[in-house]
Amino acid sequence: MNKDKLFKSYDRLVNTWDEMYTSNSEVRTQYQIIIDYLRNTSEETLVKKEDLSKQLFMSQGVTFTVYNDNEGIEKIFPFDIVPRIITAVEWDKIERGIKQRIKALNLFIKDIYNDQFIIRDGVVPADLIYSNPGYLRKMRGIRVPYDVYVQIAGVDLVRNNDGEFYVLEDNLRTPSGVSYMLENREISKRLYPGVLPKNNVRGVSNYPNLLYKKLQELSYVNNPNIVLLTPGIYNSAYYEHTTLARLMGIELVEGSDLVVKNHFVYMKTTNGLKQVDVIYRRVDDEYLDPLEFKEDSVLGVSGIFSAFRKGNVNIVNAPGTGIADDKAIYIYVPDMIKYYLGEDAILKNIETYQLGRPEELDFVVKNIKTMVIKKTDGSGGYGMLMGHQATDEEIKDYLETVNKKPDAFIAQPILKLSTAPCYINKELSPRCIDLRPFALSGREDIDICPGGLTRVALKKGSLVVNSSQGGGSKDTWVLQ
Repeated sequence: MNKDKLFKSYDRLVNTWDEMYTSNSEVRTQYQIIIDYLRNTSEETLVKKEDLSKQLFMSQGVTFTVYNDNEGIEKIFPFDIVPRIITAVEWDKIERGIKQRIKALNLFIKDIYNDQFIIRDGVVPADLIYSNPGYLRKMRGIRVPYDVYVQIAGVDLVRNNDGEFYVLEDNLRTPSGVSYMLENREISKRLYPGVLPKNNVRGVSNYPNLLYKKLQELSYVNNPNIVLLTPGIYNSAYYEHTTLARLMGIELVEGSDLVVKNHFVYMKTTNGLKQVDVIYRRVDDEYLDPLEFKEDSVLGVSGIFSAFRKGNVNIVNAPGTGIADDKAIYIYVPDMIKYYLGEDAILKNIETYQLGRPEELDFVVKNIKTMVIKKTDGSGGYGMLMGHQATDEEIKDYLETVNKKPDAFIAQPILKLSTAPCYINKELSPRCIDLRPFALSGREDIDICPGGLTRVALKKGSLVVNSSQGGGSKDTWVLQ
């Protein structure tokens, strides 16, 4: 292939860390093999590979749902054929940092639903806990098996222009995206036969087996019956629910498939009722049990929370974990790490301002063009204000909303997200990316799947990587 043609549109962004090129415009060592492969591959073959990836996603039904799209709710998840590559040294720090963070967050959840030492010692303000919509008062005093509240976590990381990884947010309720990570790898094996082993890329396909093992560990019975509870086919992550249930060899159930009798949960089968010991739930807290939460919910199971409270079934992740991934609580995670573990945070937070504090709100308003403002309970890239892209009228309207309830918003400086090469219009072009590694907590240890979901802002110049906002993904290669 003509080298100049493939790279002619690769204009590195100013003051931005590029995953492939050094500041001296030299190819980083970890990218050398894949770049050599691309250089020696014809344009026709690369186009065929791109078409093949789309066909594979289509045939596998790898979709996500956009509820406000007039063209239809089901969309194929965009995939870029050029992998994102992370060195062993970089991954070691990421892995240690996430394990440290999950340990502290799990201890925090256990503490605030029991002894509340962190509140008594003034590390985290009491009003921030009690007024938080993620705080589930019904969880007070409930102990979960082996004190593991956060069994599955997805921690969003970004690399800033200093080359360091920062934690953007913690996803501890019903984190999604792992099925895309698995499918991305299967497609890479088809696109680059022989290249992955040559590049010493660590595998991710063991994730379902590892998840199943962790779920088994977190039950008080031998050979527990495990099910995956889904809200149903109209949920945006339904593809993932079906994929994980199939790969783990467990039943995929909806609320109507379960029943509670004498504070035990049973699954309806053709042979009668079968007791359920562990529920990997993908239903949000408020829809989990109409007797305890939303009375009109048809997604959950009446009495399931009572069975959980009595220890007759384990619900994964535990109800109430949302208190620890709220964006207002995020600010205090480094303090939690110091308080519970006596350590400094390995992975840093992004500087964050609480708009409920008048002096911080004033600072953010004065510097609005360099800030992004988010709802503390927001997700999916919705409800944000990107100061550098917003008009004066949009800023005015947004700040009016903020002023009605400022403590429901936080602000962060707009980061220079790192860029990675993407194959777009038959050329390599830099696009902004983030990374969501997945952590699995068991009875004694935490395992981090060596890879994760790299999301890509496919729109040129965009910083928003969410699939619902025009983003896509690429395979993540972690080297041995």
